[in-house]
Amino acid sequence: MPKIGVFDSGIGGLSVAQAIQKAFPPAEVIFVNDRKHVPYGDKTPQQLLQFVVPILQDLVEQGCDILVIACNSVTTTIISDIRQHILVPVVGIEPMVKPAAALSTTGVIAVCATPLTLSSHRYAWLKQTYAANLRVIEPACNQWAYMIEHNQVNEQVIEQQIAELCDAGVDVIVLGCTHYHWIADKITAMTQGRAQVIHPEEAIIRRLQSLL
Repeated sequence: MPKIGVFDSGIGGLSVAQAIQKAFPPAEVIFVNDRKHVPYGDKTPQQLLQFVVPILQDLVEQGCDILVIACNSVTTTIISDIRQHILVPVVGIEPMVKPAAALSTTGVIAVCATPLTLSSHRYAWLKQTYAANLRVIEPACNQWAYMIEHNQVNEQVIEQQIAELCDAGVDVIVLGCTHYHWIADKITAMTQGRAQVIHPEEAIIRRLQSLL
């Protein structure tokens, strides 16, 4: 029976852990987060490395065969450094720019993510590689993770942002932070059928299937 460790800064990754458990019923899925330092989107890569590596090492000591980093901010900034410290396979999560580009018919997509993810070299590479010919809108989602973490979601504010995206021609919205998975259904409803909303839980499960 495999043991899978799932890590995120806060409650966002719990949705990923639940999806993994549903996909692999015999597996033991251990979810841990770092509520002490959440949100991660405004931290430096050096800070993240100090926060994350000890937690992941503890999961390995608990017998985890595979680790899932259910945090876009961590994956897009320090995944290579993490793999130098951790001896088991590490699966990351990053904004689904490639699938969004393939799905879009208007040539306009939106990536909802933290400032740290949006400023990362990995995200810049994803855009250049897969969305060079598209218009990519990056709405100000700075407060979304905090609102979701503290159960203080201001739906009116988010709905206004989603409406502005759709009015600008966006037909695919990428949720580039696992916190946002908790309001994916609400965001989908807010688009009023004008845009698809995608996030990478199914992609993670496919990756785990290949490793297991």
